[in-house]
Parts: sequence; C-alpha cells; structure tokens
Amino acid sequence: MSDEIQNQYTPDYVSPPGETLEEILEEREMSQAELALRMGRPRKTISEIINGHAAITPETALQLERVLGIPARFWNNLERNYREALAHQEEQERLYKQVAWLDQIPVKDMIRKKWIRFCQDKVEQLREVLNFFGVASPERWQTVWGSAQVYFRKSLAFQSDPGAVAAWLCRGEIEAAQINCAAYNPSKFREVLQQVRALTIEPQEVFQFEMVRLCASAGVAVVFVPELPKTRTSGATRWLKPDKALIQLSLRYKTDDHFWFCFFHEAGHILRHGKRSVFLEFQENQEDEEEKEANKFAADLLIPPAEWERFLASSQKRTKAGIQQFASEIGIAPGIVVGRLQYEKELPRSHCNDLKRRLEWASDE
Repeated sequence: MSDEIQNQYTPDYVSPPGETLEEILEEREMSQAELALRMGRPRKTISEIINGHAAITPETALQLERVLGIPARFWNNLERNYREALAHQEEQERLYKQVAWLDQIPVKDMIRKKWIRFCQDKVEQLREVLNFFGVASPERWQTVWGSAQVYFRKSLAFQSDPGAVAAWLCRGEIEAAQINCAAYNPSKFREVLQQVRALTIEPQEVFQFEMVRLCASAGVAVVFVPELPKTRTSGATRWLKPDKALIQLSLRYKTDDHFWFCFFHEAGHILRHGKRSVFLEFQENQEDEEEKEANKFAADLLIPPAEWERFLASSQKRTKAGIQQFASEIGIAPGIVVGRLQYEKELPRSHCNDLKRRLEWASDE
C-alpha cells in the first residue's frame, strides 16, 4: 500500500469503506478469515463491513491500524465521509420532492435584496432558503416560523403573505444578532426613550445611529428592515432571549409621524407586555387591550396628556405656525403633532403635511 493511499482521503469518494478494505486485502493476498483472526473479530463482522452492511467503528479502525499498518484516522475519515455522502444523497432525494414549497416564500424578492444567493438548481435554492431561516426542512419552517404566537393589528383591507412576513422577521433577527446589547434593564430603557424622544427633531442621519446605540445600551436591539412585497408590516417586537429584546421597523409609511409613533408603540410592548409574545403591526387597527395600551403609551410619551389638552383648547391647532410653536415647546418634531391632529380628526388629512418629514433608509429599495 503506498503512502499516498495510506495518508490521504478523497472527499468525494462515495463507495462504501468496505470496498477499499476488500481491495487492500486482495493487494495483500489476505483472506477475510485471516483478517478476522488477526483482529480478534468474527468473520461475519468483516464480511458485513466489506459488503457495506456494517460501519467501521473507532475500535475497528484501531484494530485495522494494528493489523494493516494503515492509520485509524484513514478508516475513520473514510467511514465518516461515506456516511455524510449517504446523508447528502438522502437529503437530495427528500428535498427534490419539496421544491414546490419555495412557492410559499418570496425567493425572488429575497434574492433582489441580497438576503440569499440565486441558485440555478432548485434543490440548491431550497437549501439556501432553509439556511436563511435556520431550519432543516419545510416542516421545521412551519414549526418555527409558521406557528408562532402573534399579536397584531390586522389589516382589514389586505391579506399579508405568511412567507413574506416570516422572511422579514427572520432578516430582522439576523441583523439584530450583529448588535451588541447590554442586558435588558427596564429602568434604563425608560430613560433611553426620553433621550430618543429628543431625537425626533434631528435629521435621519443623526437619529438613526443614535437610537440604535442608545437602545442597545438598555438591552434592546433596533433594526430597520424595509418591507418585502405583501408583508404590509410597519413594525414588530419580540424577545430574542430573556435579556435582549428586538424592535424591528419597516418604514412602511415613510413619514416621521408614523415612524416615531410605531417605534414608541413597540417600546410600549417591551415595557408592559410579556416576553413570550410576538407583536406584529399591520396597516389597520383591530385592537386588543395590549394594542390599546401600546398606543396610549406611545401617544402619552410623545405628547404628555396635559400638554395635549392645553394645545387642543387653544387656537394654536388651527395654524401651521401654532403647530410648529407647540412642537418646539414640548421638544418634538412638528410632523408628529400634525399626525396626531389628523388621527384625532382635529385637522383634515390634507392639511399641514409639509410639516412632516419623509424618511428613506439607505437600504430601502
């Protein structure tokens, strides 16, 4: 046996290790019976190994090293790679029957956003999608991503696509994993929210970085993931682990009043609601008590109730200058005040929209 055969293993070698053993015995002019005698193993065991019916165990590999002078690692590698090749073949056959599942996933949109690679082969594309979601099979995808307990404001006008929503949520978790957060501290987070509120008057290139940094210091990862078609989500909140929460924002409505209300709404879920639920915000409101609480939390933090009542009682609400003055007095962006007035029907939807700022993420497509 040459040193090359003894010390190297070709990774794409797919025949059973027993075939190699049989070739070596023929080269050595050694019978299976003699090998069994020298190893102290039943002849039947050697026959089963050669015929591919039994695996080469680490103990057997050591015995083969002693008798044949070929390192045990060679036999162990041979066996491991053979079993791995068999597993790949079995997976290939299984996944081939499941490629139709890709129709439930927005593969083209995910490729366009460079979340996954394009693969010409359908089975390889399926593997790429499963890798993205971190699951072993479409069945596991359904268990992990299809049956999560979700509380949401459900759109009355549209049906969101579950595959698109799952992809959007998964992308948020991938990006959140890159954010180093301190352990969650609710008192610290309340302080941070006041600091973030002051950022509403800052330009996007300032507040985006700062709110991520500040929230991370309190144990909350904030990520901005533009929505995929048919997700129709404005935001989501969930706990990645007991000491790390995630706020994911899509910038669906693209104006600062919607953006800031959505952010503080999600923050309300973190401070006031359980760690086992996923809160997913859609276009319209079909509110349960938790959604109402999160709405009130956001509204009151952005504009203190007493200040709001004072403003409504004044003539300021009727003029653009009055709105700007009130916003300046309480330290928030005027677009937020306009949005609140419009929501409460104190101001027509067509009025003062030039006080709102339009936002665009660099990654938005």
